[in-house]
Amino acid sequence: MFAAGQEDMRRMDEYTMHQLGLPGVVLMENAGARVTEEVLALKPRRAAVLAGGGNNGGDGFVIARRLNDAGVQSTLWLLTDPSRLKGDAKVHLDAYLRRGLPVYPAWQQGIGQLRESLQQHADVLVDAMLGTGVRGAVREPFAEAIGIVNEFCGVKPIIAVDIPSGLSSDDGSIGNTAVKADKTVTFVFPKKGFFLREGPMHIGEWKAVDISVPPSAAEALQLNMPRVITEADAAEALPKRPVAGHKGTFGHALVIGGSRPYAGAPMFTAKAALHSGAGLVTLAVPESVYPMAAAQAPEALMLPLAEHDGYMAEAALEQLRPLLAKVNTVAVGPGIGRFPGGEAWMKALMTALQQQHVVIDADALYLLRGQLDQLREYAGAVILTPHPGEMASLTGLAVRDIEADRLGIAQAFAQQHRVYLLLKGHRPIIASPSGGLFINPHGNDALGKGGSGDVLTGLIASFLAQGAGPEAAMIAASFVHARAGEERALTLSRYGVTPLDLISGVKEQLIRLT
Repeated sequence: MFAAGQEDMRRMDEYTMHQLGLPGVVLMENAGARVTEEVLALKPRRAAVLAGGGNNGGDGFVIARRLNDAGVQSTLWLLTDPSRLKGDAKVHLDAYLRRGLPVYPAWQQGIGQLRESLQQHADVLVDAMLGTGVRGAVREPFAEAIGIVNEFCGVKPIIAVDIPSGLSSDDGSIGNTAVKADKTVTFVFPKKGFFLREGPMHIGEWKAVDISVPPSAAEALQLNMPRVITEADAAEALPKRPVAGHKGTFGHALVIGGSRPYAGAPMFTAKAALHSGAGLVTLAVPESVYPMAAAQAPEALMLPLAEHDGYMAEAALEQLRPLLAKVNTVAVGPGIGRFPGGEAWMKALMTALQQQHVVIDADALYLLRGQLDQLREYAGAVILTPHPGEMASLTGLAVRDIEADRLGIAQAFAQQHRVYLLLKGHRPIIASPSGGLFINPHGNDALGKGGSGDVLTGLIASFLAQGAGPEAAMIAASFVHARAGEERALTLSRYGVTPLDLISGVKEQLIRLT
């Protein structure tokens, strides 16, 4: 499944109408029919459909007609002068009006009665005011209407048609206001704006429905769109386990991290790797952390390292060298901290690595920030897993700049530095050096806790060790991690999920995916 922008959908619609011969009026009828099915599933007796004058409004005319035909008392609130309508939308409005079905001419009489009408005469509200073409601030009377609709958020179901009015389909930005929907019924593909900036807070639950625009049109038109990770994608990306496999079959991951202030982080990483299938995991930590690590993660092999003031010492590099030839995956960074000489230490480690896949996280990203050119020459795959603050440090941009263009910045960075990138956030972005771009649509605030990212690092390292390619390992790990957080929150609350709970949830997800 892809995530589409405004221009992507316009071209797919044009392809369907002109190359395949399906008229726009038919596509509009199909769109309205699919939304009507979702509204009827709520079993309302009365409904209000708020419609503008573009194609989104045309969908609304179909919905209002079909709801009335299904026995739902529905009023069409028309916010645009009907004399200005043309094309497919005009065809459907004329059909509605010729039927003598209920219409309130808000374009003429204003929306002074809207609040009272929604309160007393509607069980469900349908937003068909503005579509995917909105840019910038919403004008009146739409802005006021959106404000009134949002007063009923959490009180009455609000169904958005294709996209909540006021939300940008391209980047999830909002000019001055946008509908807060309980559910968005979108056409063909979800829109990129669903997963960016303010989008996730406005779309509610989303569902992509078929309106006879074939998904294959994206390939025919050679559209460059990010993929939205599905459960099927994650299942396909998981490394496969032969039933006759042994610990050597499933790889050896080395976790390098920890410091006196951040002793727990590498243990979460090691535990996550072991509990997601890695055959062997060695946990390399400073000597002062070793007693705790050995007690808390007895499943892992241990390598205590030389330290200075609780952080990695230069001598630790020599202790690591013999082991580097024996492992096929290295995860470095969880809990490693920032320390004098850390940049040189990190550079020496990268030089000592051979062709192993390496996952770089947490403060190792900070130590690496001035040495990004070195990554281009590394023989193995390099995976970086920054949160927005760490990404800002890597790029020299402000966090607000990162958040304003997550897709574009992630893709450009991965291609420029020839790395695989997992940009964390409410909706993680995965980018590969070949230009591949993926969006994980899952996750919630249950993951917003220290140690959550360390678990993710362990999952990626584990899947790499078991033979998954870098892109596949990130897809599987990101999906499993996010779904584990969502599922664990159902029983533990979004407040109460800990990293160890996540690891337990990971095992449940792996059962489901296999």
